[in-house]
Amino acid sequence: MPTAIIQARMGSTRLPGKVMLNILGKPVLWHVVNRVSKARLIDGLIVATTVNSEDDILVEFCKSNGVLVFRGSEKDVLDRYYQCAKEYNIKDTVRITADCPLHDPNVIDKVIKEYLGGDCDYACNTIEYSFPDGFDVEIFSFTALEDAWKNAKLTSEREHVTPYIRKNEKFRKKNVFSNKKYLLYRCSLDHPEDYEFIKRIYEGIGREMFYIDDVINYLRKHQELLKINQHIEINEGYLKSLKEDEIILKQRGD
Repeated sequence: MPTAIIQARMGSTRLPGKVMLNILGKPVLWHVVNRVSKARLIDGLIVATTVNSEDDILVEFCKSNGVLVFRGSEKDVLDRYYQCAKEYNIKDTVRITADCPLHDPNVIDKVIKEYLGGDCDYACNTIEYSFPDGFDVEIFSFTALEDAWKNAKLTSEREHVTPYIRKNEKFRKKNVFSNKKYLLYRCSLDHPEDYEFIKRIYEGIGREMFYIDDVINYLRKHQELLKINQHIEINEGYLKSLKEDEIILKQRGD
């Protein structure tokens, strides 16, 4: 079975230290680990953080909670994933980001199941969205990861791990769709408004573990919460990297 690698760091520019912000008395990272660990089709998980001293707190968190941890490059997240997968001899990697505190283990399992039965190198639920933002899951083979690690050049490809795989026709890809129709709510954690929005969901539902339909049902009953963060653009970080790609390509004359 595949292994989940959860990327996490303290140095977010838009919301520094976001993965250790408090929700219901526990850090965001605790909630992400707790949720991912409930997926039935993974054989374990590893938190992949950076070698920066500011991320020592994440290493201590992992050690205190019995979670495997790997340290690698801050900016070259593709290299961080590759080196982690190589060190732990991971054949298939489930990519999880720690800025999604509402991850649903059933959604994770759905994407993994489609990947394992789909004769593909890469599967996700984000090539075409049918789940809300913040329930993102990707899974890919070590062969695809290594190919990307060797050949990806652009900022977006190194920082966001999978764009090289997603764009390259030599890889067999599959998009996994939801069985239900969901609105594209923003449920990821990048800004103070996101933190307020997600914290209000947790406090309103009133427990640590709940699932995607619980979130959607709660938001339907409390639509005033959507005013908090739904004006913020989805995938801002990736779009910023694409702009940096354009600058690099112009400098090279491509």
